Amino acid sequence: MEVTYVVIVALVTYIIGAFTKLKWGHIPNKYIPLQNVCIGVVSGIICFVLKLESSFIQSFVLCITATMGAGGAHDLLQTFQKSESDN
Repeated sequence: MEVTYVVIVALVTYIIGAFTKLKWGHIPNKYIPLQNVCIGVVSGIICFVLKLESSFIQSFVLCITATMGAGGAHDLLQTFQKSESDN
């Protein structure tokens, strides 16, 4: 079941990210956490509707945690790459 959550979150992230790039071009970094929450909410709804999770709240929490964790990991990687290029 966990792989299915990852696939749903990845697909929703791709779709919302592509829509954002087409519609607005580039959004400021301060709005990325808000975008991640929206992705988590949409993913949570999809997972609940597909009956992957029996609890509505648990589905939301799982998907929002996944998106926020992925965003944090991406920021960490960018920070590490920036510090390496500064040296």
